[in-house]
Amino acid sequence: MLKTQIYVKFGVIIILAVVAGFIVADKFDLVRVPWKFPFRLGLDLQGGTHLVYEGNLEKIPSGDRDDAMASVREVIERRVNAFGVTEPVVQVAGNDRLIVELPGIRDVQGAIRQIGLTPFLEFRELDPGYAAPDDPEQIDPGKQFKPTGLSGKQLKKAEIIFDQQTGSPQISLQFNDEGKTLFAELTARNVGKPVAIFLDGAIISAPTVQQEITAGSAVITGNFTIDEAKQLAERLNAGALPVPIRLLEQKTIGPSLGQVSVEKSVLAGLIGFVAVALFMIAFYRWPGLLAVLALCVYVLVTLAIFKLIPVTLTLAGIAGFILSVGMAVDANILIFERTREELRAGLAPERALAEGFRRAWSSIRDSNVSSLITVLILAYFGASLIRGFALTLGIGIVVSMFTAIIVTRTFLQLTNAFRNKRHD
Repeated sequence: MLKTQIYVKFGVIIILAVVAGFIVADKFDLVRVPWKFPFRLGLDLQGGTHLVYEGNLEKIPSGDRDDAMASVREVIERRVNAFGVTEPVVQVAGNDRLIVELPGIRDVQGAIRQIGLTPFLEFRELDPGYAAPDDPEQIDPGKQFKPTGLSGKQLKKAEIIFDQQTGSPQISLQFNDEGKTLFAELTARNVGKPVAIFLDGAIISAPTVQQEITAGSAVITGNFTIDEAKQLAERLNAGALPVPIRLLEQKTIGPSLGQVSVEKSVLAGLIGFVAVALFMIAFYRWPGLLAVLALCVYVLVTLAIFKLIPVTLTLAGIAGFILSVGMAVDANILIFERTREELRAGLAPERALAEGFRRAWSSIRDSNVSSLITVLILAYFGASLIRGFALTLGIGIVVSMFTAIIVTRTFLQLTNAFRNKRHD
């Protein structure tokens, strides 16, 4: 019965290793499975754009500055998401700095425009006290129309639509409850008069109000291209920044530099893995070889998890993964040393193995739990670079406990079973 359980566990481990190997190698096409799980690379590996902004907090009370910067981060995150960036990083640094990392983005100026420019949408009505000059070309829309209090701040949603007759792109606006009330009041008192729509201080249209509009919606018409209308809708949806921001630093990381980083990281990992494997085999012989096989399972399973979650890999994240490999080996060393002590005490191999795992378990558990606590602290309080390190290290620690306690033990039990069968 015990041997059957060992064979079942071994079979499950082999299946798990094969599936993980398919995921890591992206070889699902061999079995006609359409899914793909590419590694998600961070800015330092994939290349992209790194921006640092400073928020102008002079007019913000000291007690509200943290909330103001948090609001800035949320608005910029919405703008970046509209830019179509995979796994962007937007984080507050210090009291007034904001770091934006956009992996895969090479168009720095386009990114800066998307992040920093805020379209100011405003509805204005005719100023009854304005005296228009005789020459129509001398009319100043800024003086002819006065503010009404209705602006992009009351906007709920903006989306691109198309004129049914001309096919030209337009912007459909939906106001929130406050904007709906203001717009109804504005159209009610301006029936038969023009209401001007200003964007960034320039008038783009001044339609004449035919009747009171209570539905809380409006349409912006203008000579927009489809791309211009789409970008305007995205920027209006992102909202206005609560405080002005200023670009302090911009940096582009090329893909060639990222490729060099990947190659060096992989080389360092392979050298470390081979060195550990040689040490384990030289020092522990057959159990060391089994530990190396278990370590191969560990690597495949961990990398497969990185792809499935998916984890954004950075240089710091790769460092955390390589460190977790060393911790996985450390658990095996504890088990082997405890097993050796039991064999020297005269116990049979099966009994010595069971006692070795039992005695080593408390040390493995305590060290890994303390490491996981440290990882959680780093992930909670650290910057994005530290979080990447903590995430890969944390996943590696959990998987290493599985491989040390389940995989290595199963391999050793299987070896003992074959040895006993040969002696029978």
